[in-house]
Amino acid sequence: MGTRSRLQRAGALLRVRSPLGRECLAELLAVFVLMVITLAGAAQKVTSSNTKGDTVTACLAGALAVTVAIYAGGGVSGAHLNPAFSFALCLLGGFPWWKLPLFALLQTLAAFLASAAVFAVYYEAILHYGNGTLATSGPRETASIFATYPADYLSLSGGFLDQVLATALLLLGIQAIRDGRNKGAPAELEPLAVGLLVLALEVSLGANCGCPMNPARDLGPRLFTFVAGWGREVFRWVR
Repeated sequence: MGTRSRLQRAGALLRVRSPLGRECLAELLAVFVLMVITLAGAAQKVTSSNTKGDTVTACLAGALAVTVAIYAGGGVSGAHLNPAFSFALCLLGGFPWWKLPLFALLQTLAAFLASAAVFAVYYEAILHYGNGTLATSGPRETASIFATYPADYLSLSGGFLDQVLATALLLLGIQAIRDGRNKGAPAELEPLAVGLLVLALEVSLGANCGCPMNPARDLGPRLFTFVAGWGREVFRWVR
């Protein structure tokens, strides 16, 4: 009884009483879960030279990560996971504008922290695969584990169109799934439906840019690779 009482007191002290604080922590956790699974799937694919994973498994990891992340934080923050989705909700009147910068910052921070976690787990594998170097291009590049990069043939306008279309389809699909007037999925299966939507987009619109569709998903890991040793090349459009 004494141990249980102490645990209860500790739980009461650690409980976040502010609704906004709970939303922030839930969104941080959800994006962290999303990014750890997504980036780890890419790391397993790249560092094993496609022997322990391939494009399909990486896409599955990213899609299932979305599902798990929504289950992890959806009940508290709504699990936006994506500044583009938060922005769309603001436009539709379903989310206050003043929360948009806060959520975007939290989503980017969570992606940065998740990148650090995956780097720590796969540190030895990354160095072994890259022959001790952290490269952004070439046959032994590892920067693409974390951020997305355009294909060699892609122009700036082509990349812009690719991401506008992919993100628009993502937002449209999510709104269709959540629309009670539509033939949407049951509430408890909405996360799975969104994960399948992401999988469909990844396997159909992923060749040009890697299908990030999420500014935080790309910027947070890109910032991490910059400070972790890959250098300024991570911000350059290399043709």
